Amino acid sequence: MTRRERFLAQMEARVPWQRLIDALSPSCFPNAAGKRGRPPIGLERMLRIYFLQQGYALADEALEDAIYDSQAMRDFVGIDLAIESVPDATTLLRLRHLLEKHALTQRIFEEINAHLTEKGLFMREGTIVDATLVAAAPSTKNKAKQRDPQMKQTKKGNP
Repeated sequence: MTRRERFLAQMEARVPWQRLIDALSPSCFPNAAGKRGRPPIGLERMLRIYFLQQGYALADEALEDAIYDSQAMRDFVGIDLAIESVPDATTLLRLRHLLEKHALTQRIFEEINAHLTEKGLFMREGTIVDATLVAAAPSTKNKAKQRDPQMKQTKKGNP
C-alpha cells in the first residue's frame, strides 16, 4: 500500500462524513434542479474533494490534475472516469468560496473536533514544523570554545 493510499484510508476511517453532511446546512448547498449548466455534485463528494485539497495543499488546478492522475484519489472521492469527469478547477474554486462565505470551514472544524472529543481525542488549530536536516558548519563551538552537548552531527546513511 502506497503512502497516498494509507493516508486516504486513514481519512476514510476517521472523518465522520455523515455527521458533516448532516451538520452543513442544505440552504448553503442549494439544489440546482431545473437550472441550466452542469448537474450538481453531491455534498459528500465535494467535501471529500475539499479534504483532499487541504490534506495535500493543492491549488484548484493541481487538485483537478491529481484526481485525474491518481486512482486512489478517484476511489476516495467516488469518481469513475468511464461514467463521469472530475469537477473542474472553477467548480473547486466555487466550493471554497461557498465554504468561506457561509463560515462552513469553522463548522467543519467544530464537527470534527466534537467527533474526536467523543472518542477521547482532541484537535486544535496549530502549525506543522518541518524537521528537515540541513547542512551546517562542522564546528559547533560556542563562546566558551566548547562543544554544545545538545548539538549532534549526523552522517548520511547512519541511523
